[in-house]
Amino acid sequence: MRALVCESWREFDELELKEIPPPPLRPGGVRIRVEAAGVSFATQLVVAGKYQRKPPLPFTPGTEVAGTVLESAPDVADPLPAGTRVFAVVDWGGLAEEVVADAIHVTTIPDGLPLEPAVAMPISYPTAAAALLWRARLAPGQWVLVQGAAAGVGLAGVEIARALGLRVIARCGAAKRGVPLSRGADLVLDSAEPFRAAVLEATGGAGVGAVLDTLGGPVFDESLRCLGDGGTLVTIGFAAGGIPQLPVNLLLLKNIGVAGLNWGTYCGWSPGDNRQLHAPRARAIWAQLTEWWAAGALRPELHASFPLHEFRAAMAEVKSRRASGRVVVRPQEV
Repeated sequence: MRALVCESWREFDELELKEIPPPPLRPGGVRIRVEAAGVSFATQLVVAGKYQRKPPLPFTPGTEVAGTVLESAPDVADPLPAGTRVFAVVDWGGLAEEVVADAIHVTTIPDGLPLEPAVAMPISYPTAAAALLWRARLAPGQWVLVQGAAAGVGLAGVEIARALGLRVIARCGAAKRGVPLSRGADLVLDSAEPFRAAVLEATGGAGVGAVLDTLGGPVFDESLRCLGDGGTLVTIGFAAGGIPQLPVNLLLLKNIGVAGLNWGTYCGWSPGDNRQLHAPRARAIWAQLTEWWAAGALRPELHASFPLHEFRAAMAEVKSRRASGRVVVRPQEV
């Protein structure tokens, strides 16, 4: 099969497209014909050896796939029929024509829904959902501020917040403001401008109940100051490049909190590999997301797709920050 191969830590553009044997079917595994695989900022960190989790060399990168089931291991309790359309999260190996995923991490795509946008469902959408449901825990009608609201996780956060009955202030580049607006954001702020005053004005001076921070960097402190009494900032990424320092005195003075959400923990990517332990909660999130998607409450945004051999162009689209939603490659297209 064709696959991208990382033989040593390197830049993404230095990966090689090779013919390699298909991965063996392991116990508890499901072999998937990959129709679409996600390309993200994290992908380039992984192949450069700069991510907190390093696959064994050589390896094929890629953790988010959508495709069709080819076969399941004999010990899988409820095997899906061959040809079933699915999305899945994998440890690595997604940027290839075939991949083997754990059956607990494979979810059926409901009939009538498109396949390629489902690449956003294994990681982007559950990251935002878990941040809102497990960390922020807001009641309908409360305000949430979403940073990076036109990118993959941020846009998912806007949609999920609306599905939960929350009021949304979205912050993104001015050229992309129509994207979160089209998903129901109540107010969209230009990410090039200060935002605290606008947030306080929109909320009648009360501040927001939660912030979903996908950026980190210099916006972190200003985001903290947008929280109302008892609010929570959920940190879920550092796309702005800097890891902020926390002014703990502000937490005390404002009765606010900061929480982290690492979806990888629930997929078995943290020390100890508790994927089996977390599987019921993870699968419940995926079930809720597909239900919302089928009902029209979610509309995963596909910014662009490329044949696998154009992987460099796909990453260039991500690195340029032009993307609204997700960028994918199509391994089956020659």
